[in-house]
Amino acid sequence: MSQPIAMPALSDTMSNGRLVKWIKKPGDAVHKGDVIAEVETDKAVMEVEAFQDGYLSGPLIEEGTEAPVGQIIGYISDSPNKVQTAEPLAAPSAPHGADGGNSSDKPAIAAPMSAVLAASTIASRQPLARRHFASAGPVRTNAPISSAEPTAEATPHTSASKPTLVAIEAGPAYRLERASSLREAVARTMIASAATPTFRVSAQLLLDPLLRAANERQQSFTLLLARACARAIVAHPLFNAAYTPEGLARRERVDIGVAVDDGYGLITPVLRDAARKSMTELSRDWAVLHDKVKKRRLAPAEYSGATFYLSNLGASAVVYTFDSIVPIGAAAILSVARARLEGTLCTLACDHRVVFGLDAARFLETLAQQIKEPSKLSV
Repeated sequence: MSQPIAMPALSDTMSNGRLVKWIKKPGDAVHKGDVIAEVETDKAVMEVEAFQDGYLSGPLIEEGTEAPVGQIIGYISDSPNKVQTAEPLAAPSAPHGADGGNSSDKPAIAAPMSAVLAASTIASRQPLARRHFASAGPVRTNAPISSAEPTAEATPHTSASKPTLVAIEAGPAYRLERASSLREAVARTMIASAATPTFRVSAQLLLDPLLRAANERQQSFTLLLARACARAIVAHPLFNAAYTPEGLARRERVDIGVAVDDGYGLITPVLRDAARKSMTELSRDWAVLHDKVKKRRLAPAEYSGATFYLSNLGASAVVYTFDSIVPIGAAAILSVARARLEGTLCTLACDHRVVFGLDAARFLETLAQQIKEPSKLSV
């Protein structure tokens, strides 16, 4: 008997996944907990484990194919004599209307509910995801995979090709590419975040003491700045709160999300307990996070749930000032531009439902004081 392997829900924002690589091949013996494949989600590449002992069996979905959560991607057989090496499973067909008509491809096979439940339960125990899920029940998911390149060949479009926007139709001919799923995930988040009533306050902060301390102690400037923000938040706890329809959610720990470009797009690894941990602990945590960013191995628990955000474009020689969109679940985000002799322009974008203008001014005053005393941040 063969049990279907369903595309698992590896994060709470995942609705599709791309099968990057089969670690095992048809006929290989597998044991419960063995890594059998790698799947790319919207933010990272994660491992898929076998949910029972047996033998990997075809038909398997092809490497590089995208599939929705719950779709069958392969099978585990209880006997080597029942292993199939048939041609790969067909990729899911485009939804009706997505390309102007019905697809002639064979529809994707949906996994039985038992397989979907098993896949969701197994996903909660994945090595890179297990800390993110508290229950073993099925997980509702929502975001597609991430890829630096479009999966479908770019198709030339003209005004007669049924464009989606009048503004595009009125312009020159264009080529339509599928956005990477990381960009799609960011777009969804930004659309939702744009509904936050936001105001912005800018301050000219002298970051030289922090820069000198980072160089002298061979510490990360961004890490020191995150620590300064965390200490300022302790003094102004409203900046660690979040608005909900039921009231303000006042968090007991300061978790700083730091915007990082991973080569594919924007991701925000989170420094947990940034106000109370020692600098040695934070440096160790940041080194682990940074290494995972480079390898695209961040788990959802490592890039979700920040209470405050920091975006630093100071490495750019030409960025004089900029601001950011307040992420959902946070009260504010600090945008830091290029350091200048007269000071660095830093813009604090705030959720006006949580904090007000004077709150922002006081926060920035405290932050300026923290920056002047970097020796207190380095312990």
